[in-house]
Formats: sequence, C-alpha cells, structure tokens
Amino acid sequence: MVSLNLDTIADSLRHHSTLLPLAAASGVALIGFTVALRASPPNGNHPQPIPSPRATLLPGLSEAEVHDLPYPPDVLPGARDVTSPYGTMRVYEWGPEEGRKVLLVHGITTPCIALDLWGRGYSDTPDSLPHDIRLYTTSILLALTSSALPWTGSSNSFSLIGYSLGGSIAATFTSCFPNLVSSLVLLAPAGLIRTKNLSPTNKFLYSSSLVPEAFLEWFIRRRLRGGPTNATAVKPEDEEKKSNAETVVSAELPNSFDGAVLSRTRPDITATSAVSWQIGRHQGFIKSYISSVRYGPISDQHEDWRPIGARLAAQNATTTQSVESSGLQNGKVLIICGRDDPIVIMDELIADASEVLGQNNVKFEFCDCGHELPATKGEEIVRFIGDFWR
Repeated sequence: MVSLNLDTIADSLRHHSTLLPLAAASGVALIGFTVALRASPPNGNHPQPIPSPRATLLPGLSEAEVHDLPYPPDVLPGARDVTSPYGTMRVYEWGPEEGRKVLLVHGITTPCIALDLWGRGYSDTPDSLPHDIRLYTTSILLALTSSALPWTGSSNSFSLIGYSLGGSIAATFTSCFPNLVSSLVLLAPAGLIRTKNLSPTNKFLYSSSLVPEAFLEWFIRRRLRGGPTNATAVKPEDEEKKSNAETVVSAELPNSFDGAVLSRTRPDITATSAVSWQIGRHQGFIKSYISSVRYGPISDQHEDWRPIGARLAAQNATTTQSVESSGLQNGKVLIICGRDDPIVIMDELIADASEVLGQNNVKFEFCDCGHELPATKGEEIVRFIGDFWR
C-alpha cells in the first residue's frame, strides 16, 4: 500500500519532471459529510480564538516528548506560524523556489499533504466565526500571502489540489480567484454531493436548536473517540444507513489504513494515531468539526462551481493567446475518484461535474478503491496528476 504522503508526492512528481514548492499545513481534519440547515452564526464580541496544541501542549513538553508525539510539529518541513485576526495558523512550505507551485487542501483526515484548516493540527480555532467557505478562503490567502515567494500577482499562479472537503474548497476558490489558479485537480471532491444521500439523523443533530451545544460536543467527541475503523461504510441507497460522521470517518480510514504513514522519514507516525491524538488534545477541534458540518461547502455547491465551467468554455472556444494563457492547464479540470466510494458516488459525480463544468472541460480518472484513495492509491494518483501536467 502506498500513502499519498510528502515523500510520495515529491519523489513521484520529480520523476514527471515537475518541481514542487509546496505551501501546505498538515492538520488532521475530521469533517463529516453531513448537511444542516443554516443556523445563526455564533454570537459574541469577538472572543479570543481557542489555542491549538502549539500553545496548550508543546510548551510543557521536553524535546524528546515532542518528538514522540503521535503528530509532532515537525512532521512536515518548512513550518511557519501565521498570525492573523482569526488566530495563529500553521503553514508548511518546501521545495525548490523555481519549480511549479502547488497548494494542497485536505479533507476529513490526513491521507495527503494538506492545508491546515482552522481547528486542526497546530492551528487555532476562531470559535466566534462559522467555518464556511469564507473562512476557508481566508486560510488559503493567509498561506499564500505569508510566503516569502510570490504566489500571487500578475505573473504568478499556482496549481491547486483538493481532496474530499478540500476539493470543494479548492473549486470555489478557483471560481472566486480564477487568475490565481493555473491548474485544478480534485480528488473525490465534496461540493456536488446530493443531499438525498445524507443522514436525516445528522441533519437533525447539527441543525436543530433542540440539541444543546454542550451535549452535541460531548456526543460527537464520544462517537469519534470510538475509533474511526470501528465504523462501517455503507452504500447511501440504504435509506437507514445514509452518510453520517461515522460513515465518512470509516470511508477515509478503513482498517487497511491503520498502517498508512504521514512521511517515510517518520514511519512511526500514522494517520490513525494522529487523528486520535487531535481529538483528545486540540481543545478547539470538536467545535471546528461541528461548525464545518453546519456551514462548510459539502453539498449542493453547483452554482459556485459554474464559473469554472464558463471560464473553460471561453478558453476552449478561442485561440487568443491571452485567454489561453490565463486559463486552466489543458483547458480542463482533473477529477480523480474511487469506483467504490460510498460518499462521493462515482456515477453521480460524473453526471453532476459534467453538467456544471461542461462535458468537454473535465477529465476523469478512476481508482479501484473507496473514498480513502489517497491512502491506498498514492502512486496511481501521482501518476495521473503527473501525466495531466505534462
């Protein structure tokens, strides 16, 4: 089994003659693919963000204890902490300065190198703000503008890769900032998930004012601590077993994923142990989890994706160099998904993405796996991306 980790991406893409300066943050996200009615944003007078383990845990540990953490702060190279009005966000950036610039945005857990969303890893939790596409977009912009390298500007653009929820974030970001993104790759993306496939129970839990917030936090923490591999992924056509938090956790962390490592340089650090550590040690994680479920771009984001299709249609309909040079590479979006994904259903994704982006504006690739494809099909995914970028 090959995990799509730091080393796999860097090594494999170099074989495709691609150099990667990567801006990323390695938080562990655990965002259930559920849909809730839009509740009112949290009230309050801009309270201080909930600090991450960077502030609450690391100062009291020895160097050896930090090294032995299930998710140490140096698991990825090029770390920096970005201070903002929302709190401090952890960003990692590495690679040759002259190479292709690539930004990655994670999904539920940590099977790939990822942008560290608020409330994950060593990033704080801005508890007073809904964790919606506005906050996620700010995360990306903070990562870009805090770099010493020029990621934005008239002559600069970058490739954007998003997995799972990160795929929806990446797509909407591309719609809003088309001139910044030169290539868009989506791995089992959320965003176009149909609400009929989602659990009525979770809709009630996350949207109902009848459920006290303290109880909901206790309930979610208890369920997640039960262990991601204890859940059973099911097909959404089973009306009583539609996708919920446990289904999604299982889909991204199957039993075979227990041994998937985050980096070959630290084979003792697995994604499963990192997830468990985060649930217990990040004081803001559960709050970020709940807010992401309520407000995140998980389903029915078709209208937010349509500007990408319009951009590609204009690009592919002209031979004007200025239009082609400002468009997406190859005039297409690359989407990679698992044939047996119980969350992002392959046939529905093909139909909806083709309708939204345009049938001739998207290239699909498929892996024989479920939603955990970055964990089990790392080399295959890297090969798809490398070929697409040639």
